[in-house]
Amino acid sequence: MATTEDPPAELGATEAWRRELYDAKPERQGELFSTISGLENEPLATPETTEVDYERDLGYPGVYPFTRGVYPSMYRGKLWTMRQFAGFGTAAETNERFRYLLAHGQTGLSTAFDMPSLMGLDSDHPRSLGEVGREGVAIDSLDDMETLFSGIPLGEVSTSMTINSAAAMVLAFYICVGEQQGVPRERLRGTIQTDILKEYIAQKEWIFPPEPSMRLVVDMIEFCSRELPLWHPVSISGYHIREAGSNAAQELAFTLADGFAYVDACIERGLDVDDFAPRLSFFFNAHLDFFEEIAKYRAARRIWARELRGRYGAKDPRSWLMRFHTQTAGVSLTAQQPEVNIVRTALEALAAVLGGTQSLHTNSFDEALALPTEDAVRLALRTQQVIAHETGVVNSIDPLGGSYHVEELTNRLEAEAYGYFERIRELGGVVPAIKENFFQREIADASFRYQAEVEREERIVVGVNRYRLEDERPLDILRIDPALEQQQIERVRALRARRDSARVEQALARLREAGAREDVNLMPLIVTAARDYVTMGEMCDALREVWGVWRETPVF
Repeated sequence: MATTEDPPAELGATEAWRRELYDAKPERQGELFSTISGLENEPLATPETTEVDYERDLGYPGVYPFTRGVYPSMYRGKLWTMRQFAGFGTAAETNERFRYLLAHGQTGLSTAFDMPSLMGLDSDHPRSLGEVGREGVAIDSLDDMETLFSGIPLGEVSTSMTINSAAAMVLAFYICVGEQQGVPRERLRGTIQTDILKEYIAQKEWIFPPEPSMRLVVDMIEFCSRELPLWHPVSISGYHIREAGSNAAQELAFTLADGFAYVDACIERGLDVDDFAPRLSFFFNAHLDFFEEIAKYRAARRIWARELRGRYGAKDPRSWLMRFHTQTAGVSLTAQQPEVNIVRTALEALAAVLGGTQSLHTNSFDEALALPTEDAVRLALRTQQVIAHETGVVNSIDPLGGSYHVEELTNRLEAEAYGYFERIRELGGVVPAIKENFFQREIADASFRYQAEVEREERIVVGVNRYRLEDERPLDILRIDPALEQQQIERVRALRARRDSARVEQALARLREAGAREDVNLMPLIVTAARDYVTMGEMCDALREVWGVWRETPVF
């Protein structure tokens, strides 16, 4: 009989340990030991359970396949960009929040837009009623963008903007503000999301049908590759796929599938992959399954590098690099005992850093209830600063690399992703799969499974299905002044009254005409229209006349 000092070896040391020692002790019952994606975790990972080929699967930071990081020195050379998401009310209010965050050590700006802006509607449109400035900043025209970045030198900051269907218009406004500040296009740095495919899959903030929407995305990529060499024209976003209820494996697979679809579309346009791929970026969620999240980022880098080099024949090593922004999981925040969200966010942020992110937003603890207060957003920023300067995790590159458990999860998530790629290929690609509701059903099923596990208390959510409080003290939350909506409506109407109407009509006529032709890049025309103070809603309406709108078949 084996003892703890002398485990039997005839079956293999790991299997013998499990049979003789581990199985003799009962496991804790009632809770799942699998990851959120449903991947079973062995109780102990060893060389016998995990195959690791160091040169093939890991390598070195800054070296293909980039599993251990995209830059040789990683955070020993430069910390990630601390980019807190901000936007509410009018441009003036958000400009104040930007200045507040920069004063407290934020190193990049990140802009949230309100629902009318996301849907390409002006603030005085009937469908905008009650939504203006509520969940982000209201931007109707170049006039608002001028206010949003007043006193902020665009040549010195990097700006991220989270908008998709109307991304071309917002980028045009930003370019025009840069012109006014004397900043040439080639010096503008930042990212605009522009990921329309994940809108159809998850977030549901689209305007046009998929085909013309993809045309507009490729127009932006082509334009930026020539005019804005430091700008990321697309941030391929798994974040919202995860927030819609997907698991980590689906987030990984669907995000990369979208990325490959954009590469395919650009190559079909006639662009060389090495002319645009180095400026593609990604945006991932950081959820609470700590090791699964770290493995997800490592698998993503490896898959992207392999496919860009192998499938697409990219020659420039910069085309193989997956650079990504991360945001902690909004869906993990609870309205119950919201202060506990500080702990959740810190752990999620740590996973993002250990996974090698290039940019990070940490959610504020009160965001399950409202847009964050200044105190809450400062604490969220301080969370990143503590990780960066006090924990020591930045002192070694990829410190979990070589962990049998992490490497096993990385391999299995990679295999799950390739399984999904094959299913998507069999459906004819991403756009046909969207029209078949494939992604939507997969996400709905994953969300249902997770919620059922929570309701059965197989997955514990502190304060929700265990460790509840009977009497909770209400938080002071940020409340948007309803008067701001009327101020914004009056602002856009005043703009229309004072601008050159003839130039506006000419700009819109040219945009409609070009929208009907496949051989014209729309971005120069959109920039011209922005410079003439054509509103976002007017430009989107011009293209709606040509392209129509998209109606999804619901999934039940």
